[in-house]
Amino acid sequence: MFGIGTGELMIIALVALIVLGPERLPKAARFAGLWVRRARAQWYSVKSELERELAAEELKRSVREAQRSIEDVGTQLRDAESRARSGLDDVRKGAEDLVADARRMPGDAPATHRDLPAPPVAPAPDEAPLPPEAIAGDPTRPPVVPPVTDEEVPRGAAR
Repeated sequence: MFGIGTGELMIIALVALIVLGPERLPKAARFAGLWVRRARAQWYSVKSELERELAAEELKRSVREAQRSIEDVGTQLRDAESRARSGLDDVRKGAEDLVADARRMPGDAPATHRDLPAPPVAPAPDEAPLPPEAIAGDPTRPPVVPPVTDEEVPRGAAR
């Protein structure tokens, strides 16, 4: 601890024995040991306090870094939200412009469901269906194909 070797300790003990004498040397050694123990205890106390403070400082630093990263993510989210809102506003404005243009030009407006012709209506059930010869002669009607039964399909053919 102090860089004192064994030989040096022997010289110190011999000088202490000569100076203090055999009667006072044990009491002086106990007193010196007491002070050494107190110094060590104080040293360990200071050391443990420093370690605790360093650990607390490290914890505080990591909390600050976490807060900074959370703030960065929050900033990125706010930026993304503002870009999304801006894009949505652009789309909304474009749609409003298209609607306004369509209202200004009623003759050129695209056909709506009201302007389209009505779909063809199937013949009423009380009307007699046309004979196959009449349907075959009409080029606007698709050809009528009779349904195929299971007996007419060859075995192994895909359906």
